[in-house]
Amino acid sequence: MCSPKVLACMVGSIYALFVYFLFSGKLFYADATSALILPIITIAYFCNVEKRSLYFVLFLVLYSISDLMIIFSDKLSYHIDYFIGNGLYILAYIALTIEIGRNLSLSYILKHYLFSIIVLFILNSYIAYVLLQIVNPYLDLGAEYILEIVYNASMLMILSLALLNYFYKDSRKAFYILVGAICIVFAEVINIAYLYVSHQNLLNFFTISLGLVGFYFLYEQAKLKYRKQDKVLN
Repeated sequence: MCSPKVLACMVGSIYALFVYFLFSGKLFYADATSALILPIITIAYFCNVEKRSLYFVLFLVLYSISDLMIIFSDKLSYHIDYFIGNGLYILAYIALTIEIGRNLSLSYILKHYLFSIIVLFILNSYIAYVLLQIVNPYLDLGAEYILEIVYNASMLMILSLALLNYFYKDSRKAFYILVGAICIVFAEVINIAYLYVSHQNLLNFFTISLGLVGFYFLYEQAKLKYRKQDKVLN
């Protein structure tokens, strides 16, 4: 069960089923099968990574639980599904943010990359504004509006920290984290387009495919360590 090849075959098979169901018009089964991908990657992490990070474990587990809720979403009330599901995603992103940020030296980052931080802040603010404008007509002002703001902020924070981490570390592990973060954020943006702009299967396909690539790179980085010289920068 814990063989990397077996788990890889399971992920590949589930992904193939997702593609089949999606383009066959069986959207419920497509969503249900895609919800199983990350839980299996999480099992692979527990089986094949000896030195586990608490925050990365929280990220995988919280995200997996929210994904699995998709299977039972038709049996849940809208508010439970929306707030608990998205709340778990936010907590997962916060855990991943801490995982990336805990290896950074704040003084070093501020000293050498202050201009990059300012540019990233402006860019993230603009992207968050655009995303909010897309979903705004479908939200009630209040709890849903605030949740969307927090969700987008937590998602974009991952990408910003991953980029700063790559500048700071410039290692294979940091590169994998950056690629994983880019894929996940792009998957989220495409998912918003799928949910609120155009309900096309091709957008859903790209959402799941990019997410799978992103989680693969995050899983692979978990098996790597930073070089000693990366840990002593200040």
